[in-house]
Amino acid sequence: MNPLTVEEKTKAFALPKKAEVVEKQKLNVRYHVEDGLVIEDRPRRFLEAMAAILKHTNYRFALDHYIRTSAKCSRCATNCQIYETTGDLKDIPCNRSELLLSVYRRHFTVAGMLKGRLTNDPGLTDEKIEEMADSFYNCTACRRCTLECPAGIDHGLITHLGRYILGLIGISPRALVVSTREQLVGQTKNTSAIPVPALLDTIEFLEEEMAETKGVEVKFPVDVEGAKYLFIAPVSDFLMEAESLMGIACVMKATGDSWTIGTKNYDAINYGLFYSDHILEKVLNQMEEEAKRLNVKAILIGECGHASRSAKYFYNQFAKDFPLPVVNILEYTQAALASGKLKFDTEIIQERVTYHDPCNIARPGWVVEQPREIIRAFIKDFREMTPNRRENICCGGGGGTVSLDEVRSYRTLIGGRRKAEQIEATGAQYVIAPCANCKKQLRELIEDNKLGCELVGLHDLIYKALILSPDGVAWHEPAEMVM
Repeated sequence: MNPLTVEEKTKAFALPKKAEVVEKQKLNVRYHVEDGLVIEDRPRRFLEAMAAILKHTNYRFALDHYIRTSAKCSRCATNCQIYETTGDLKDIPCNRSELLLSVYRRHFTVAGMLKGRLTNDPGLTDEKIEEMADSFYNCTACRRCTLECPAGIDHGLITHLGRYILGLIGISPRALVVSTREQLVGQTKNTSAIPVPALLDTIEFLEEEMAETKGVEVKFPVDVEGAKYLFIAPVSDFLMEAESLMGIACVMKATGDSWTIGTKNYDAINYGLFYSDHILEKVLNQMEEEAKRLNVKAILIGECGHASRSAKYFYNQFAKDFPLPVVNILEYTQAALASGKLKFDTEIIQERVTYHDPCNIARPGWVVEQPREIIRAFIKDFREMTPNRRENICCGGGGGTVSLDEVRSYRTLIGGRRKAEQIEATGAQYVIAPCANCKKQLRELIEDNKLGCELVGLHDLIYKALILSPDGVAWHEPAEMVM
């Protein structure tokens, strides 16, 4: 790996905010926070927020364990793509975790409080809070470091907890806060502020497109009560990932299963997973309300890593009275393939293809082999990245940082540098990334690093190769393309 040049490092760590804003907010971080940030008494407010979380959650159990084990051996450094790129000791995961563990040790253990009194240690300071505010959003929370930690410390969990506490005192990236506010209390109830009429117009257009290119009528059912699946995709897919959605609709057509999109909640994005358990719960409760309204049997999440993980692992934890199974679309499509319901034209995709494992579904070993089985069913030239599967390298925009356009240079020059090298080494023309966040990040990564390949979802390629029409042709050129 080529070392960072001075120019690259300067660009990656450039401060996008005006000096007067930094001075006013007393917060020297690269991401934007909302105006009106309260700066007085930050240490006291931080400790009060932390105390409340420890009282009402199970985080204390984890922190008690972590402070009793060695959190400083630095073996995690060998698995951290941020540290590998910067070489800065502050970017070693256990050093980042120690920022919060030291606060817990000093202020929430008897030994720490006694030692503080004996040594006149002032404890938490404004400078320490600013350091945490910067460091926790340098991390992609990909959890690759946990695979190497001999003590089993989850540094991603500590990063999440640190962000949660900071969020309670107003220090959260504005992009995340504004989006979740619109999702929870805004008029559109989704992170991209897409109103229902615009959603329905998009669906109608996609149905017309599918009729022309696939030679058969394929529908997006809307507000169907009693359907088997409530399908919820990242709402941004309706703006930017048309072929992913059409591929999914075609798979559902081939299986004949009943499914529906709900007009009261059609956004699977859950930024709470990145910075606030409180927001995480509220977004999932909205999903439950829609599932209950339409009386579905299961929830089917589209191509998105964090949306799938937040629903799979937390929906039933927070469900009030309507628990349901949660299925990722890759699981569903693989099961349909295994049962013989999908037929592909294996000559459609001639390009070399590689696959990126989204951290949120691959790291826990949940969705790993399913996409590979699908790929091998109709793609001849498939090249794995190294490493892959559970040990994959993060796209560089994990943990919600992809939503922060002001740190794009950091994401593509530092956070995603190792991923760019992985992609380039495969020589692939198509990079599959079945995740909304990964798609945005990798498109920017490909552009900024001039990689010369195309980013697609898995169902984008399925859409091209899946045979639905009576004549057995997978793809009909749209009329406007026929000369």
